Amino acid sequence: MGEIKDKSVDTFLDELASKQATPGGGSAAAVMGAQAAALTSMVCNLTIGKPKYAAVETKMQALLAESEALRHALIGMIKADVDVFDKLMACYGLPKRTDAEKAVRAEQIQTVLREATLVPLECAKACAKTIELSRVAAEHGNLGVISDAGVAVMAGYAGLKSAALNVQINAAGLKDRAFAEAQLAELDTLLQAGELAAEQIYQIVREKL
Repeated sequence: MGEIKDKSVDTFLDELASKQATPGGGSAAAVMGAQAAALTSMVCNLTIGKPKYAAVETKMQALLAESEALRHALIGMIKADVDVFDKLMACYGLPKRTDAEKAVRAEQIQTVLREATLVPLECAKACAKTIELSRVAAEHGNLGVISDAGVAVMAGYAGLKSAALNVQINAAGLKDRAFAEAQLAELDTLLQAGELAAEQIYQIVREKL
């Protein structure tokens, strides 16, 4: 079975729709973020080299490098979500016949739940970054593809909000509440800033149509 990133969109969607637990919402969130980064790259590629946009050439080249690095990072997060979910399911499947087995099982679950909280948090951070990058595309990109900058910000925001749900559901199961609350506080900051930025950028695009 190959990696999700190497499959066709149709195959990925078939697997997403199936009874199997993975890929699921976490992987979908990473795909949303990757699409956001890819669309920002598209705006860059259709702005760079155009005489009309020579004044922003350097800025757009720098943006392209950032958006492509982010896109590849998010592609890696598609698999990371599947991997950590599978690890968590394996922990839940550990034997629990004796008190000793129950203790080991509980400890393993908590260890992986920490990871399962951090993985989507990293995705949320990356999606928040795609929103920031789409602002540059919206402000300076080729007007012929400015609507794509708008789709980029919406995809990034959807990815952020979606990844947040996975952080929240896994953090809820953590017994280490100090750790959980610290991650949730960081997430809340990302969500508040992302919501404000997404609306601002969307309106920038609307005004240029």
